[in-house]
Amino acid sequence: MTAPGTPQEYLDWSENGVPASALWRSANKAPAPKRVVPVDDSITADVAYRLASQGVALLWTGDFRNARQILTALEHRTKPRPDKTERTTAELFYRYRQNRSHRARILGLLLVPLEIGNVIGLRRAPDVRAATVDAYGSIAEASVVSLHEVLGTIGAHQWRTKGIPVTALNASIYPHYGTFFPVRSEYVDLVATAPLAAPQVAFDIGTGTGVLAAVLATRGVQRVVATDFEPRAVASARETMSQLGLNDRVEVQLTDLFPEGRADLIVCNPPWIPATAHSLLDAAVYDPGSRMLKGFLAGVIDHLEPNGEVWLVLSDFAELVGLRSRDDLMSVIDSAGLRVIAALDALAVHSRARDTSDALHAVRANEVTSLWRLCANSDRAAHGLN
Repeated sequence: MTAPGTPQEYLDWSENGVPASALWRSANKAPAPKRVVPVDDSITADVAYRLASQGVALLWTGDFRNARQILTALEHRTKPRPDKTERTTAELFYRYRQNRSHRARILGLLLVPLEIGNVIGLRRAPDVRAATVDAYGSIAEASVVSLHEVLGTIGAHQWRTKGIPVTALNASIYPHYGTFFPVRSEYVDLVATAPLAAPQVAFDIGTGTGVLAAVLATRGVQRVVATDFEPRAVASARETMSQLGLNDRVEVQLTDLFPEGRADLIVCNPPWIPATAHSLLDAAVYDPGSRMLKGFLAGVIDHLEPNGEVWLVLSDFAELVGLRSRDDLMSVIDSAGLRVIAALDALAVHSRARDTSDALHAVRANEVTSLWRLCANSDRAAHGLN
């Protein structure tokens, strides 16, 4: 879906000597390719990979199922080769990120037409209307999109239709496309079980689907203000509150970081890896320069009631791969005028922690998510700290 004010980009190509053009769309904010050539069922996977490696986008004009086969072949060719070299954890992470970037670039260059009415104009194409409306809105102009991204919209729509069970809520939520799905239960469970002294007002900063705001409301917080700077997330969180019957207790605002006023409890689960995001969904995990983490900590005291608490929920993945040290984190907390009351830890239970084929398996298996209970320096006595 193109954000208001976003310049529209068009792709131009020639087909049988006839110039053609269509609007470029990317729900993940991928840049428009510079060169496009039409291809059909006669192209081989090797030729497709060679062209994509040169930055040439391939606009598919043949059978949809054959396009999927080519995409699968491209995926196979972008898999990392076995590497028996002994490497540091930091080197493994760097290679992992390199491969992810290369893979995303190659797979994003196989394109399909998305016509008026959200229809893929190819033989044997599936009905993608519902899924693509979620991602792009209603298509009123002939467009071109990445096949890999379209398949992602189909998967996301299936999750949205099916729902994601959240044990802490004893309910399912139905995230919008482009919003980070709460399939990792560790951080939700920490917020659901941390000691809570019946605060009247809580802020949930960077709410995403709104799951943490909903948990706080169901735990008895009288008023919760949830914020996010992504319109998709705000829409998703508002729908979550409506579905759970929490509209009278949770207000969702479109803003960067803090709402107006102060709260007794301020919660934030920021992206946990200080590195560049390569897609819209990556932004829920990758935070260049720890912008959100540092911005949250630097401003939180100005929005915290006296004797209030801050809950910072953060994975130590960045520490395990050498992108941030524990001392770095403690220094940022201290510079913000905050002190640690306690830390509640949860071991990784998500599926990737059990995937031994993952080059970063050792890191993921040892990952710990912590809920840091923080207070202002002046509140140390109130929490029994010396």
